Amino acid sequence: MTPDAISIGSDWLAKGGLRPTRQRVVLASLLVGDGKDRHVTAESLFAEVRDRGESVSLATIYNTLRAFCDADLMQEITVDGTKSYFDTNTHDHPHFFWEDDRVLTDAPADQLKIARLPDAPEGAEVAKVDVVIRLRRA
Repeated sequence: MTPDAISIGSDWLAKGGLRPTRQRVVLASLLVGDGKDRHVTAESLFAEVRDRGESVSLATIYNTLRAFCDADLMQEITVDGTKSYFDTNTHDHPHFFWEDDRVLTDAPADQLKIARLPDAPEGAEVAKVDVVIRLRRA
């Protein structure tokens, strides 16, 4: 990891009010160190960490990704109710899920129009709307 990536990752952690432990800095540097938004699973991030010769357990990666979400640094997108993807872009936007490759990518937000949502049940309010558009290659 470059010193710039480490610096960017450390600043990102500070923005979320998180203590910069060694594992958090490693993961943050991989996630945002290049300045680009990413969609990862815990398993894909674990493989990337391992490929770079770092030592972070899969359980620590899961816990750290959840901490990043709790600090509003990332958002979790669940596909099929079983697989979680983690997105460094925290702004509201839709996603494409490529079923053949099991990859999540951003969809153009300016092309999505939601005309009306159903009324929330009594005593509840809509907290968030996740839009995942499932695609197959033709």
